[in-house]
Amino acid sequence: MALIKSISGIRGTIGGTAGGNLTPQDIVESTAGFGTMLLKKYKVPTIVIGRDARISGALVSKLVCSTLQMMGINVVDLGFSTTPTVEVAVVLEKAHAGIILTASHNPKEWNALKLLNKKGEFISAKDGETILKIIKKGEVEYASVDKLGTYRKDDTYLEKHIESVLALPLVKAENVKKKAFKVVVDCINSTGAISIPPLLEKMGCEVILLNEEMTGDFAHNPEPLPENLRSLSQAVTASRAHLGISVDPDVDRLAFVCEDGEMFGEEYTLVAVADYILTHTKGDTVSNLSSTRALRDVTEKHGGVYHASAVGEVNVVTKMKEVEAVIGGEGNGGIIYPDAHYGRDALVGIALFLSHLADFDKPVSFMKSKYPQYTISKNKIQLTPEIDIDYLLSRLQDKYKNYELNTIDGLKIEIDKDWIHLRKSNTEPIIRVYSESNSKVVADNLSRKIQQDVHEILKGVKV
Repeated sequence: MALIKSISGIRGTIGGTAGGNLTPQDIVESTAGFGTMLLKKYKVPTIVIGRDARISGALVSKLVCSTLQMMGINVVDLGFSTTPTVEVAVVLEKAHAGIILTASHNPKEWNALKLLNKKGEFISAKDGETILKIIKKGEVEYASVDKLGTYRKDDTYLEKHIESVLALPLVKAENVKKKAFKVVVDCINSTGAISIPPLLEKMGCEVILLNEEMTGDFAHNPEPLPENLRSLSQAVTASRAHLGISVDPDVDRLAFVCEDGEMFGEEYTLVAVADYILTHTKGDTVSNLSSTRALRDVTEKHGGVYHASAVGEVNVVTKMKEVEAVIGGEGNGGIIYPDAHYGRDALVGIALFLSHLADFDKPVSFMKSKYPQYTISKNKIQLTPEIDIDYLLSRLQDKYKNYELNTIDGLKIEIDKDWIHLRKSNTEPIIRVYSESNSKVVADNLSRKIQQDVHEILKGVKV
């Protein structure tokens, strides 16, 4: 069981004791901390709330909405929604903030509060620190009975979100309709079931759904990784579909399956969409340090400049604004397209990818073969309280000091076109260890070598 309170929100497992899990006390405390910060900025704030289909979602939503109302804050409740839909709704509602109730790719026992500012973007590190201080000091005050916040349900924003995606100039729905793509979608028992099919149908696709019942009892591990998409792969080939689509429970991550059942690769979601955008719009790109080098290669091919950011959507967005990037995102299948909004959005990603595929006029597997072929090995080391991460990374930095190093987020070691990246996860009690090469064997060997170094350091062995 776990509870993670950080500058980006609160995430944990349902059940157990307060302070160590995501219990009612922790949910109310964190909601009140966010509400208090907003009340210091705005006289009567309005917050947009939306959730994925997790089993605990309805209960968590009632606690969050009631807490906010008891503080004198007005609530607009979207009910079942997606992370990007809530982000869009905050702006359209001219609200002061948003809260998305989802633990993204985490299993069903997890839930979380993802916090948005009035731009519909994730709150800054500074605001996150303010909330944590408010919680620690207990600086929460509730409203009198005459000043309670209002509550309103609004289920129209999924449709508004879809229409805004279709209105993007580079989304060529008419071209896609001519291709009459057959698409298999793994909805992973969450809100992909009510957001992706309407978009695909409006683009003229024949849609086959898997795991479309919104029970929150996920049919498989909800992270859209190859090992979790075998049933989708089989369905694509069995139905002779043009492609398969997988999203996570809150629909901000996106992965494709080729027509032959092979994985397109979540890392290449951004690469393909960026290739399409850069063909029509000159400019720079951004991804985080743990994302594939292929984006840099594609960007440079189009005459642009690639920029790396620390891991985390807020960091990618900050860098994108700084360099005025035309497209960006994360290698976990997160597409951030500024012409839509500054947030990872699987609906935007799907629409742009299908537009690209319609123009490309060849199978998805052939499109994948045209991009630089890299393989990322993704591993993790379980964190325990006695592990001093700063000491660990400093020791590794000394060992690899003759290589190009980047320390803006953990430690990234670049060895020609190969790289290794170690960093503490923002969402789980682990150290993530990613490595990349154009050879799977080399990528795996790099990962094993760095993990061996870590274990020797932890044992006190000189490396």
